[in-house]
Amino acid sequence: MIVVCPLHKVASVVEDHAPSHAISLLGDDHEMPVIPSLTVGNHLKLSFNDISVPMDGYVAPGEADVKTLVGFIRGWERQAPLLIHCWAGVSRSTAAAYIAQCLLAPEKDELSLARNLRAASPSATPNKLMVIYADLLLGRGGRMADAVASIGRGADAWEGNVFQLPVG
Repeated sequence: MIVVCPLHKVASVVEDHAPSHAISLLGDDHEMPVIPSLTVGNHLKLSFNDISVPMDGYVAPGEADVKTLVGFIRGWERQAPLLIHCWAGVSRSTAAAYIAQCLLAPEKDELSLARNLRAASPSATPNKLMVIYADLLLGRGGRMADAVASIGRGADAWEGNVFQLPVG
């Protein structure tokens, strides 16, 4: 199971779900959380801003970031949940969760996975740049990016809800 949340819910999600792995996606202006229950090496910390086009003073997610993300997800044994969070739980984390689902269920249709994401989180607005890089890396032929575009922007929200997605 994948559990997605905003930064300020990390401690309660760890307590409720006991994840074996975590992915933190935050900008340089935020301190990465410490999750003492995780084994060394089971917490991926990527630092970039939530932007999909280059902007002065901000760091966009890069191809190398997404490659690192995919490699980390591949190493998750799926015995316990994977926690994914960003600042608000709306864009970077939902993109990472969608990427994880596409990676771990290659037989599943990209659009149905995107629709499942939307059903689980009405505010989900996956970071388009992250999805584009993953689409190329996973050889999905543009279908991931098209599926995310088809579900559109999520409902306006200060932060997303805590939600779960199945894997496989």
